[in-house]
Amino acid sequence: MTVPGPPNLGIDLGGTKIAAVVLAADGAVIWETRVPSPREDYGATIEAVASLVVDGERAAGQSCSVGIGIPGALSRATGLVRNANSTWLIGRPFHEDLERRLGRPIRLANDANCLALSEAIDGAGAGADVVFAVILGTGVGGGLVVNGHVVTGVNAIAGEWGHNPLPWPDDQERPGPPCYCGKHGCIETFLSGPGLSLDYRNRTGTSARGEEVVARALRGERSAADTLDAWERRLAKSLATVINIADPAVVVVGGGLSRIERLYERIPRLWSEWVFSDRVDTRIVPAKYGDASGVRGAARLWTTRATLEDC
Repeated sequence: MTVPGPPNLGIDLGGTKIAAVVLAADGAVIWETRVPSPREDYGATIEAVASLVVDGERAAGQSCSVGIGIPGALSRATGLVRNANSTWLIGRPFHEDLERRLGRPIRLANDANCLALSEAIDGAGAGADVVFAVILGTGVGGGLVVNGHVVTGVNAIAGEWGHNPLPWPDDQERPGPPCYCGKHGCIETFLSGPGLSLDYRNRTGTSARGEEVVARALRGERSAADTLDAWERRLAKSLATVINIADPAVVVVGGGLSRIERLYERIPRLWSEWVFSDRVDTRIVPAKYGDASGVRGAARLWTTRATLEDC
C-alpha cells in the first residue's frame, strides 16, 4: 500500500496579492487564502509569507512541504532575485532569507513555471507532451513543460517570451514602449494590461485600465475595438514565434487578460500567417484553474524537478 506524503503548501507571490493553498496528495484543497502583497517592502514580504505558512500548517494539522512561485528568477551566479516585475525583490537573497526565517528548505520557481506545471499535471494541458503556459496580466510571463517536467534552462530563463522584441512589428510599433528591463518594444510592453492601457491612451488621449478597454470594445466603442484588434494581432504574432521554436500541443493562458473569451477563437485564425507550417494543430485554451493555477503549481514543486535551482 502506498502511504501518501505530507500535504503540499504553495504560495504565489504576486505584485498585488499573495495566494496560498494547501493541497492533499490527490490535489484536493485543504485550505486556501489570499492577502494583499506588502508592495515595496521586502521585510514585510518575508513576514507575510512566513505567516501564511504558519496559518496553512495550522489548518492542515501538520507540517507541509513549501513551494513558492515568484514573479522573477534567481541568478545562477549570485542566488539573488532578478527579472522580477515585483521590483522590491530584485537583488535580494529571497530564497536564503525565507529558508532562514522558516528554518527549513523550501523550493522556488518562476510563477509562470508554476502555472505551466499545474495545468500540465491536471489542468487544461493534461495529457499533452509539450505545454506552453502564458501569463497575460500586469506582466507577461511564460513557462514550458515537457513530459511533465518544467524546462528551466541553463540560464533559468526558459519560457521568458515577454522580454523578446515584438516580432514582425509595423512601422508605428517601432521602437516600442520602454520596458523596466531597459529595452524598448518588449512583448510585455504591448501585451500586458498596462501595455493595452497605454495603446488606448496613445490612440484616444484617455486613460482606462486594460479590463475597461476590453469592456468598451465589446460595447462597440471604435477606438477601444481598434486597440483590442491590435492587441490580438500582436498576441498572435508573439505566440507564433513560440510555436515555431517549441511547437507545443497546447498553449494555456492565465492572468487577468485570459478572461477575454474571444481570443480563443480569434488567435488561432490569426497566428497561421506567421507559423512556419502548412497547418497549426496547437490549441490555445484558458487555464482550467484560472488564477489559482500558479499557487497550485507552487504547491507541487516538491513532486517534480521544477525549481529554479534544479535545472
